[in-house]
Order: sequence, then C-alpha cells, then structure tokens
Amino acid sequence: MVGFGPGAEDHLTPIARKAIERADVVIGYRTYIDLVRHLVNGKSVIETGMTEEIDRATQAVELAYQGQHVVLVSSGDVGIYGMAGLAFEVLGEKGWTGEEIEVSVLPGITALSACASLLGAPLMHDFASISLSDLLTPWEVIRKRLEAAAMADFVVALYNPRSSKRVRQVEEAREILLSHRGADTPVGIVKSAMRDGETVVITTLDHMLEHPIGMLTTILVGNSQTRLLAGRMVTPRGYRNKYDLETGEKIAKKKGSGSE
Repeated sequence: MVGFGPGAEDHLTPIARKAIERADVVIGYRTYIDLVRHLVNGKSVIETGMTEEIDRATQAVELAYQGQHVVLVSSGDVGIYGMAGLAFEVLGEKGWTGEEIEVSVLPGITALSACASLLGAPLMHDFASISLSDLLTPWEVIRKRLEAAAMADFVVALYNPRSSKRVRQVEEAREILLSHRGADTPVGIVKSAMRDGETVVITTLDHMLEHPIGMLTTILVGNSQTRLLAGRMVTPRGYRNKYDLETGEKIAKKKGSGSE
C-alpha cells in the first residue's frame, strides 16, 4: 500500500517510487493513477471510479494471494483517509494472519502537511483533522467532533469540505467554529496542493465561504493564537512565553506564577 504524496514528482518518496517500479500490478482510483502514469508503463494497471474502493482493495488482496506483487496506491498518505485501512479490513475478512502474504504500508506526504507548508506554519500546535463527508460517517457524529475540536481550541483541518451534492456541511462547520472563536480567525483554503491547478487563499473565518471550495480543497482553520506574518499563517508553539526570542534566554518566572 503506497502513498505517493500530493502528486508532484519531487514529493514522491524514493521508497514509494521503488515499490511502484517493482510492482507487477498497480491498482488505484483513476485520477490517482493519472498522477503516476509515467511510472506504470508496461505494467498491469487496474483503475476504477471514486466509489469503488472495496473492489480495488479486494482485487489487490486476491492478486497478492495469487503471487502477484501488487501496489495499491493513494494520493497523500495511504494510511490517512487512504486505502490502507480498508485493505486491512478485507485481509481480515479473508482470514489473513500475517503469514500468508507480505503486506507493507509506505507513507506519503498527506494533504494536511502539503497544504500547511503552502500556508506557512499553521500546525505548530495541537490540531484536529476532520472529514466533512458523511458518506461513511453520520453527520451527527461529525458535528460532535467539530464541536469538541472548536471548544478545545484546536487548529482544525477540514477534509472533503464540499461536493456538488453536499453543500450544507461546510456551512454548518463554519457556524460551529464561529461559536467558539473570532470571526477574524485566519483560515487557509488550498486546492490541489502541489499539483496542476493549485490555488492558495488565506482569508478569515468570517469570509471563508466567499471563496471556491470543493472536494479537491482542504481547509485549515486557525486557533485563537494563529496569526498572519507577512501573509503567512503561523500558530505559535508557546516559545515566546518561555524565552526571549532575541536573546534565547529563558524568561524568569515571577514568584507564585506556577510550577516549572
């Protein structure tokens, strides 16, 4: 199982490239296969549509049991909203004990990391990643997670924020976040990070919905400490509270101000 990152050649890890090059069969969502098309020439390639994840995972497992060297690809990290979990579930249904075939998971740069790097340094403190797609998770569960993350002042990454048929979820997510943080909270909206069609927008929670948002978009909503620095989102880790940033000297605590 291979995560090949955002899709740009420079962000494909050497071990992921090697695995794809060594494969007998490469299986993936058609759009993802297109991103690594130059690496699969001459190989058996199985590409399917967006809602055919179970078929892909099942075919990968069956072909591996037949002795084929199979690579199941996902963009980003195959273990983060990717195919790895489903593939393990299919293996479990087949009774895999860990001995019958060798299974490896090769990580890639996830959309969260790619988008954060384009925005600045918004993930320098605790954060929560939440998918707004209710295809597999009930919306009420997603709402509770949004509420908890907003209350806890996490930086919040929103995956799958909107599709052609699913528009209200991102609107409701914004309302929940606004109930716990300021309207001027910095928000980064990134589409197709590090691949063709990339767009990067930095706005505020108040104006977030005024910008194009779709399934190829990832949204990063800052916490109460996130600030803009020369047009970049930065979430402080807390060094300023402990150190003089000019001298590097530790700031002496006032008597009675708390434990070290």
